[in-house]
Amino acid sequence: MTAQPPSSSLDAAPDAPVIARRGWILAALMLTMALAAMDITIVATAVPQIVGDLGGFEHFSWLFSIYLLGQTVTIPIYGKLADLYGRKPVLIGGTSLFLLGSAACALAWEMVPLIVFRGIQGLGAGSIMACVNTLAGDLYSIRERGRVQGWLSSVWGVAAILGPTLGGAFAEYATWRWVFLINLPIGLAAMVLIVKFLHEKPPKQRHDIDYAGAVLMMLAGSAGVFGLLQGGNAWPWLSGPSLLTFGLAVVLIIATIVRERLATEPIMPGWVWRHRVMLGSNLAMLGMGMVMMAPGAYLPVYAQAALGLGPIAAGLVLASMCVGWVTSSSCSDRLYLRIGFRDTALIGAGLMVAAIAGFTSFPERPSYWLIVLDQIVLGAGFGLISTPLLVGLQSIVPWAKRGVATSTNMWSRYLGQSLGAALAGALFNSVMVSRLTAAPPEVSDAVPDVSTVVGALQSDILDASGADYLRSAFDAATQNVYLGMIVAAVLAFVLVLIVPRRPSSMLE
Repeated sequence: MTAQPPSSSLDAAPDAPVIARRGWILAALMLTMALAAMDITIVATAVPQIVGDLGGFEHFSWLFSIYLLGQTVTIPIYGKLADLYGRKPVLIGGTSLFLLGSAACALAWEMVPLIVFRGIQGLGAGSIMACVNTLAGDLYSIRERGRVQGWLSSVWGVAAILGPTLGGAFAEYATWRWVFLINLPIGLAAMVLIVKFLHEKPPKQRHDIDYAGAVLMMLAGSAGVFGLLQGGNAWPWLSGPSLLTFGLAVVLIIATIVRERLATEPIMPGWVWRHRVMLGSNLAMLGMGMVMMAPGAYLPVYAQAALGLGPIAAGLVLASMCVGWVTSSSCSDRLYLRIGFRDTALIGAGLMVAAIAGFTSFPERPSYWLIVLDQIVLGAGFGLISTPLLVGLQSIVPWAKRGVATSTNMWSRYLGQSLGAALAGALFNSVMVSRLTAAPPEVSDAVPDVSTVVGALQSDILDASGADYLRSAFDAATQNVYLGMIVAAVLAFVLVLIVPRRPSSMLE
C-alpha cells in the first residue's frame, strides 16, 4: 500500500476560512516570493559598487549573513502567528517590514547602517517564507498543490537569471540603491492584490501568546546561526569565541524546550517533531538544505574561476538547476497521487544523490553542458523531495495548525542551508589552504590566502602555469565540497524513510 491521500480529498474544497480569487492571489504570492528570491542575487552583483560608495569592505559579508539570520530565526514565529490570527495580516505585516527595510537600505549612508537595515529586511522576509507556502496549502486541493508549488518554484528560477542582470544593470547604469528600491513597487503591488482579493475569517478567540518562548527561540536561533556563519571565517571552529557562541546556543535551546513544554500555545509545538510525517519531512528538508549550499554558494564561482566562464554563463549554470526544480515540482502531483508522497520523495532523494555523486566523477574542468545536465538532474531531485513532503504534511493538518507545520518545514530547510554553508566552507578551505601551502613560489607570493584566489584568477598577475595550478586547486577544493555533500544527500535519503507510506489522519 502506498501513502496516497484518500480519493475524496484530492479535489476537496480547502478547509481554510478563506474567500479568495485564487488566480489573483497566486499572482500576489508569486510577486511576494520574488522579493525574497531575488534579494540575495540582485544585491550580490552590486557589492563592488556598494563597497566603493560606502566603504567597509571588511564587513560586506554581513550584508548576506544578517539577512539570512533574521529570516531563519523568525520563520517559526510567523508560522504560529499565522495560525492564531490568519495568514493575511501576518503576510502584510511582514512584507511591510521588508519594504521598510528596503527603503532604509536605499538611504544608507555607511556600511554599518546598511547592515542593520538588511537585518530588518530579513525579519520581514521570514513572514514571506512562512505564509506564502501556507496560503498555497489553504487555497488549493492536494491534486492542485504540486502544480502551484511549481509556479512558486519558477519564481526562484527567474530570480536566478533576472537578479544578477538587474543588479549589474543598476550598479553600472544607475545606482546600486535601485537594487533595494525595486522592491517597493513589487511589494506594494502584491499587497494591493492580497488586500483586495483575500478575505479571511479566522476563528475569533482569545490567545495566550508565548512571548517568552518566541524571544528564547529567536535568541537560540540567532546564537546557533551566528556561530555557523562566523565559524571558520571570523574565527577558528575550536576557538574561544566559537565555543562560547555554541555553548550559549545550547543553553538557550534547552531553555526554549523547557519553556515550550510549559506554554499553553507554544511557538513550535512538540507534535511537529513527534509525528512521523512531520519528523521525517523536517529532517529530510534539513538534509536537502545542506546539499543546496554546494551548488548555490560554490558552483557559480567554480564556473568562473576553474572553467573560465563569464558571469552570465556561470549564472546560467545555476539557473539550469532551477529549470529541473520547477519542472519536477510541477509534475510531482502525477507521481505522488500514484505512488504516494514518501516514495516520490525517495525518487527525488535518489536523483539528488546521483547528481552530487556524478559531479565528483567528472574529469578536471568538465564540459559546460555536462555540468548543466548534472544541475538539471539535481534540481529535479530537489523538486521531487520538497514538494511531495510539503504537500504531504499539509494534507494531514487542519487550517489551525498548517502555519506551524509549513513554517517548521521551511525553517528546517534554511537551518540546513546554514549548516551546509559551514560544512562546505570548511571542506573547501581545507583543500585550498593545503594547495596554497604547497604552491610554487610565484603562486604563493601572488596569492597569500584563500580570499585572494578568485581575484588572482580574474587578473593577469599569474603566468599560464601559475593560473593552471590555481585552477586545479580550485577544482579539487570544489570536488571536496561535493564529496562532503554526498554524505548529506545520503542522509536525506535515509531520513525520508522515516515518513510512513500510509500517513495517519488529520492531527486534531
